[in-house]
Amino acid sequence: MPRRRRRRGDLAVAVALATVLLAAVGVAGGDGGAEFDYRKLSGIIIPGFASTQLRAWSVLDCPYSPFDFNPLDSVWLDTAKLFSAVNCWLKCMLLEPYNQTDHPECKSRPDSGLSAITELDPGYITGPLSSVWKEWVKWCVEFGIEANAIIAVPYDWRLPPSMLEERDLYFHKLKLTFEIALKLRGGPSLVFAHSMGNNVFRYFLEWLKLEIAPKHYIQWLDEHIHAYFAVGAPLLGSTEAVRAALSGTTFGLPVSEGTARLMFNAFGSSLWLMPFSKYCKADNIYWKHFFEGKVGCPHRQQCDEAEYTSEYSGWPTDLVSIEVPSVRDMGAYPSIMDITENITSSMECGKPTLLSFSAREVSDGTLFKTILDYDPQIKALVYQLEKYYQGDPVLNPLTPWERPPIKNVFCIYGIDSKTEVGYYFAPSGKPYPDNWIITDVIYEFEGSLLSRSGNSVSGKPNNSSGDGTVSYNSLSWCKNWLGPKVNITRAPQAEHDGSDLQTVMNIDHHHGQDILPNMTRSPHVKYITYYEDAESLPGWRTAVWELDKANHRNIVRTPVLMRELWLEMWHDMHPESKSKFVTKAFRGPLRNEDCRWDYAKARCGFPEHCEYRYIFGDVHLGMSCRLKNTSTNLLQQYL
Repeated sequence: MPRRRRRRGDLAVAVALATVLLAAVGVAGGDGGAEFDYRKLSGIIIPGFASTQLRAWSVLDCPYSPFDFNPLDSVWLDTAKLFSAVNCWLKCMLLEPYNQTDHPECKSRPDSGLSAITELDPGYITGPLSSVWKEWVKWCVEFGIEANAIIAVPYDWRLPPSMLEERDLYFHKLKLTFEIALKLRGGPSLVFAHSMGNNVFRYFLEWLKLEIAPKHYIQWLDEHIHAYFAVGAPLLGSTEAVRAALSGTTFGLPVSEGTARLMFNAFGSSLWLMPFSKYCKADNIYWKHFFEGKVGCPHRQQCDEAEYTSEYSGWPTDLVSIEVPSVRDMGAYPSIMDITENITSSMECGKPTLLSFSAREVSDGTLFKTILDYDPQIKALVYQLEKYYQGDPVLNPLTPWERPPIKNVFCIYGIDSKTEVGYYFAPSGKPYPDNWIITDVIYEFEGSLLSRSGNSVSGKPNNSSGDGTVSYNSLSWCKNWLGPKVNITRAPQAEHDGSDLQTVMNIDHHHGQDILPNMTRSPHVKYITYYEDAESLPGWRTAVWELDKANHRNIVRTPVLMRELWLEMWHDMHPESKSKFVTKAFRGPLRNEDCRWDYAKARCGFPEHCEYRYIFGDVHLGMSCRLKNTSTNLLQQYL
């Protein structure tokens, strides 16, 4: 009987929420947008780097292993085969560095559908660790969203942008996905992109300019895309890509850093995440219309004067410093003893030669060309950079973003985590892929720069730190998309009654400058700070959300993000919504999981919405706090 009551209670809540949601037929955000029914919306998910399952598309016998690879077998990520047959597994993973083709003995292709992005390695042990979008899909199901309203668009994240179209026609398929969603459901789509998925979406928008007549381009976007949610977007790249290219990053996989580097450098997409200068832009994207026949003509970078008068290309410090001996052996790979001896003898008169490289010198290939003597294999990266990025016929992705011409843009990211922003490398004396050792790492944290040993480092630290993977200046570049007047609101991430809310209205915003809210922080409280347009182009809205301590890789699984996205879209679609953005004055519980036990008052928190209702199996008081069955108007206060 208790279990039956619980099911009836949960069902009543779900029905109540669904009733409210399905009744929402209204306008977009009170900003004069087009009218459409909530039920007509689709959600299109573009995953990030390494967040799509890859499956074998050939037969590969693996000697000395109980596992073989057959068509449709999981490759990324099958930890059992990685443990037992790593060489076979690498054959199915690696691409030829120069032309991005598969290994002659094995090829892999991305899986399709939601299952391709929810869990990379399903299983009792590894499943929770490799879960990506599973919690997000579960949240959508709980709130009654139809199955055909959630569409995943997985892709082969190993390929550079042009090869996605050339080999898989990915951008043609993505365009068709938007058009089919509009025809199937009758309304535009919401785009949810995470990490490198934002780079993919940006490239798609530029590709679309060349695919559709210019006068129809904005019309197509207005008809097919209602809002774009850029989550954890590396808008100026990520320094971790430099570490992965020179040293290797395992991301917790049971492989050596050398193997990880070998794999990363085989993927043409690895350069897509490289950091670049905010002061350098490429030639106009329509160049190919005026220079027909000149295939391979690169996008020449045009850098502002600020690139040469300011330090570090707008980053906190030089991204890479290479410590090389002042006196070198004649061999390409001097032994470690030779290096040690040379460094010692050089240091008697001075320090070893230190070569430092800014973000511009990373993105234009200066770094890789300079270290060719120590690392001849890195010429593959130089080739990829020139062919797939500087020579891309649509866009040089290693250039600063402008605001996408979409009605509603929400830029969301985590802050205040310790994030790598610079590295010191030295030659190891070993052959590829173990050419380099990291002698020091520079982090940004709490408004300062620190070395790996904890010492303070000189530079130009950002006002905040990044999300543990992408630095703050790269994540917050989207603040430049805000209008000349901005409203700032800071609220606790947890459910609250509005007593700790801080708001500042109509702050002047100057392009290229960060916006610093004059607001307080209580210790041990995680906040979410909203920067929202007070003035913008008619019909457009832009907002930036900063989530304290939200980790880059896990941000799409955080309940606070799912709650905020849901409330914003529910507000937008409701016919009675009056404000431009959803109110921040109150954040009550939306699910049973949101109800908490208030130990100070010896009752459930938010008693107007939650009640104590014990069900057999509850192991603590908080589990017994559940939504009241009568909470049919739970969402009305967010209008």
